Amino acid sequence: MLVDSPPEAANAPAAPRRRQITRSAGLVASVGALVVVAALGIVVGAKQVPLDQVWHALFHYTGDDTDVVVRDVRLPRTLLGLLAGAALGLAGTVMQALTRNPLADPGVLGINAGASAAVVSAISFLGITSLTGYVWFAFLGAAVVSVAVYVLGGTRSATPVRLALAGTALSAVLIGYINAVNLLDTAALDRMRFWTVGSLASATLTTVQEVAPFLLAGAVLALAVGRPLNAIALGDDQARALGARLTRTRVLAMIAVTLLCGGATAACGPIVYVGLMVPHVVRAVTGPDLRWILPYSAVLSPVLLLGADILGRVVARPGEIQVGIVTAVVGGPVFIYLVRRRRMAQL
Repeated sequence: MLVDSPPEAANAPAAPRRRQITRSAGLVASVGALVVVAALGIVVGAKQVPLDQVWHALFHYTGDDTDVVVRDVRLPRTLLGLLAGAALGLAGTVMQALTRNPLADPGVLGINAGASAAVVSAISFLGITSLTGYVWFAFLGAAVVSVAVYVLGGTRSATPVRLALAGTALSAVLIGYINAVNLLDTAALDRMRFWTVGSLASATLTTVQEVAPFLLAGAVLALAVGRPLNAIALGDDQARALGARLTRTRVLAMIAVTLLCGGATAACGPIVYVGLMVPHVVRAVTGPDLRWILPYSAVLSPVLLLGADILGRVVARPGEIQVGIVTAVVGGPVFIYLVRRRRMAQL
C-alpha cells in the first residue's frame, strides 16, 4: 500500500537549492554592481571627461592632460579602491567571526593604530615623506601589534574576549603616542593629516603594485579559514568536538587580518566602518555561513568604498571630500543603529 509523502518532506530538499540559487544570483548581481562602480570611478571626477576620451586614455595613451587624469590618477585610484575595499571587508568579517562580536571592526585589535604609529614614527624620526617610503613601516607596525595582541591575549589560551581587550589597550597606548608625537613635531602633523583621514587620492600604480601581493595573500588566507571559523562561531567546546583546531585557526585568522588591514591602512590610511557595515548587510542575504559571507564582503566592500570616493568627488567640486570622511559620516549613524538594535534584542 502506497502512502503519499507529506508536503513538508517533499519540499525539504528544494529549500537548500532555492537558498543556493538565491545566494549565487546575489553574488553575480554584486559583481555586476562592482563593475559599474569601478567604471564610474574612472569616468566621474572633478573634471568632466567624455567617454570617448576615457576610452582613448585607457587604450591609446598619448600623454596629454586628459590621458594623465584618466590613466595616471583615476585608474590607480580605482584599482586601489578595489583592493583596499575587498581587504577591509574581508578583515572585518574575519574579525567579527574571530571575536564572536558582530560589532567588531578591524581596528579592534589595534592594527590601524599600529600602522599609524609606525608611519608617524617614520615621518617624524626618519624624515620619510613619500607613500612608497612609509608603506612598509605601516605594514610592519600592523604586524608587530598583531603579534603583541596575540601574546597579551594568552597565546594558546587566547579567547575572543582577551584578544579584544588586548587590542583595545594597545590602541589606547598607541593613539596617545601618536598624539604626543604630532604635538611635538608640527611638520610631522602637516604630513600626516591627509593620510590619517583616509584617502585614495594619492594612489599610484607603484602603490598598487607594492600592496597587492600582501592583500591578495591575506584574501586567500581569509577565504581558507572560513570553514573552521564557522565551527568556532558555535563555541570553543563545540568547535573542538567538530575537529576544528582553535589555536591554528585563530593564528591564521590574525595573520589574514594583519595582511589585509595592515596593507590597506598602509596604502590609504585608516578608513573606518567599511569592515563593520558590509558584513551586516551581507548576512541578511547569506545567513551566518562564512563561506558565503566572505566572498560577498570581498565584492560589496569595494562597492561601498568606491561609491563613497565618487560621492566625495562629486559633492565638493572642484575640490573633493576624502573617502575616510564620507565613510565615517555614513558609518557613524549605521553603527549607532546596530548598537541600539543589538541592545533591544537583548532586552
